[in-house]
Amino acid sequence: MLTVICETPGVLRAQESALPTRQENEVLLRIRRVGVCGTDLHIFTGNQPFLSYPRVMGHEISGTVEAAPEGSALKPGDTVYVMPYLSCGHCVACRQGKTNCCTQIQVLGVHRDGAMTEYLSVPAPFVHKAEGVSLDQAAMVEFLAIGAHAVRRADVQPGQRVLVVGTGPIGMAALLFAGLRGGQVTALDTRAERVDFCKQHLGAHSGVLIGANDVDQLAELTNGEFFDVVFDATGNARAMERGFQFIAHGGKYVMVSVVRDNLTFADPEFHKREATLLGSRNATTEDFETVLAAIRAGQIPTAALNTHRMTLAEVPERFTTLLDPAQGVIKALVEC
Repeated sequence: MLTVICETPGVLRAQESALPTRQENEVLLRIRRVGVCGTDLHIFTGNQPFLSYPRVMGHEISGTVEAAPEGSALKPGDTVYVMPYLSCGHCVACRQGKTNCCTQIQVLGVHRDGAMTEYLSVPAPFVHKAEGVSLDQAAMVEFLAIGAHAVRRADVQPGQRVLVVGTGPIGMAALLFAGLRGGQVTALDTRAERVDFCKQHLGAHSGVLIGANDVDQLAELTNGEFFDVVFDATGNARAMERGFQFIAHGGKYVMVSVVRDNLTFADPEFHKREATLLGSRNATTEDFETVLAAIRAGQIPTAALNTHRMTLAEVPERFTTLLDPAQGVIKALVEC
């Protein structure tokens, strides 16, 4: 089977590899689509903090079942999606249902090889039927679930003023689900085309470009009170630090980004606001189900989000184009 390996930062290689051997409690999948995530771009550029090389990337996965354990609800030919966060089930986080931050988590495509290959064997509890959605849509459930999880962490309420800083796919996902909960959402980014996309396709109520007057514009939008909930999805340490100034008194700041750096903030400003600081990592089964329901209800413009696609064989040659802002990439899908 064809497999694409990231050997070292900046080096992708396609090779023939042996079919995986399905273990007793695993499902053998024929991979059909793989979404390219910011994590994959960071792996390629050498900026992913939880990774060692070489690595087969790919954790936004849809496929069809080739073989399943005896007694499984899955059968050959079923269309499925994969929860790529392989959790242990018994640690302090898992015992609370927080499998997304399992102490021994193994994320496909990060901690262990992922789906940029033609076949993959995955533990059965993490493979789910993708009923009522297409293969393309099933491959987009995971990144959307990260946004849905962040919004659930923040408990966004109808009418709350919400700011999403960084409108890549994860920021867009947070924006979508905050809007579905009735939030009044503003998009903040350096790229005008991203801000415009959020307003035209994703229901953002307003958008502001990062620049000399952005704080004044955000203040004007909120009568000088700023935002009840701020989501950071920039992946930039300085932007994450700057975001503290956008929190309203009594507000929440949700960091969806992860960076290698230490972060600092002004404690007096944070304290006087009695602000709440939240980390948001990955997603849970509940969040995946929220996304699937929204897609089935026609509430997620998946066709508009999927701006680029390539075949698995084309990945080594074309992957670098996804790093070029001029290409206007939002979500690229790899067809296997």
